[in-house]
Amino acid sequence: MKTGILLSNLGSPDAPRAPEVRRYLKQFLSDDRVLDINPFLRWLLLQFAILPFRSRRSAKAYAKIWTKNGSPLLVHGKQLRTALAQRFQEEGIPVVLGMRYGNPSIPRAMQELREQGCDGVIVVPLYPQYASSSSGSALQVVYETAARLWNTPSLTVLPPFYDRPEFINAFAEIGRPHLNPVPDHVLFSFHGLPARHVQKSDNSGRWCLQQPNCCAQICEENRSCYSAQCHHSAQRLAQALEIEPEHWSLSFQSRLGRDRWLQPDTPSVLEALARSGKRRVVVFCPAFVADCLETLEEIAIRANAEFQEAGGKSLTLVPSLNNHPAWVSGLETLVRTQFPSYGGTSESGSAIHCAGASHSIPA
Repeated sequence: MKTGILLSNLGSPDAPRAPEVRRYLKQFLSDDRVLDINPFLRWLLLQFAILPFRSRRSAKAYAKIWTKNGSPLLVHGKQLRTALAQRFQEEGIPVVLGMRYGNPSIPRAMQELREQGCDGVIVVPLYPQYASSSSGSALQVVYETAARLWNTPSLTVLPPFYDRPEFINAFAEIGRPHLNPVPDHVLFSFHGLPARHVQKSDNSGRWCLQQPNCCAQICEENRSCYSAQCHHSAQRLAQALEIEPEHWSLSFQSRLGRDRWLQPDTPSVLEALARSGKRRVVVFCPAFVADCLETLEEIAIRANAEFQEAGGKSLTLVPSLNNHPAWVSGLETLVRTQFPSYGGTSESGSAIHCAGASHSIPA
């Protein structure tokens, strides 16, 4: 059976203009895994509160980072696809890119694999940590697309790789030069989520955001918790970079609306760091494998300006993985673990006990 590889990421508008951004935001925020509220209320919120105003603001933000080749997220995605395709070229395994929102779409990418004779698909959600609003939403579209085909393809999904050494070591390699000279503080800023999203991921209903230090260990209750996986990504990165615990912290960015979101939020943390005398801060964004609006505009431009206004001297954004050779090699290894012929295992580790449960954390 011929197998193809589908890389999937969030997506971008087709142009940094209000009409294109409005169309993109409408598709994105109409997703009931993103705005998980009453459908009619979601429609009212979009039509009268979000789209009329946020489309213009977001278009201006996109314009600041747009390249001659288009959206940075799409540009980096295409470059990664090309680099990974070269690794599988001799084996005749095609690699395609499909975005959850915007173009190129997931259905179009899967059709491309069908046209190349693929009866099997290895799906690679390019989200290190699992969230229903990102990985879950992309996989829903993949499954629905596959189900509509008369000849339904065999699907294999790469699990979250939030603490896999292939991911951690690649990010550490990119970040290490930015830690010389040693900064006053290192911040790991992850995309935020409404608190209810992580609580809904807890099947027990009594662990996530309800127990003290609920993210300290991966256990049965929080095995699908985005926040817990973010904490473990930060811990593994700090260990790989040999950063002492007192010199790094974790935060969540990109808050939307007035609902309770994961804490602490990045703007507040950066302001507090500046006011406490931290002059030079280095920021990693390990929820993103490619630089995009949330890294290039929200952190490198906007957060940098706010940090300096609060008294800080410099904020350095560590570039994302993009198509860095270490990441291309790491991703190749991760993908190969999903082939039936692979001789190893994609998970290993020691048992971690939590709330009476035992769970193995991948090494």
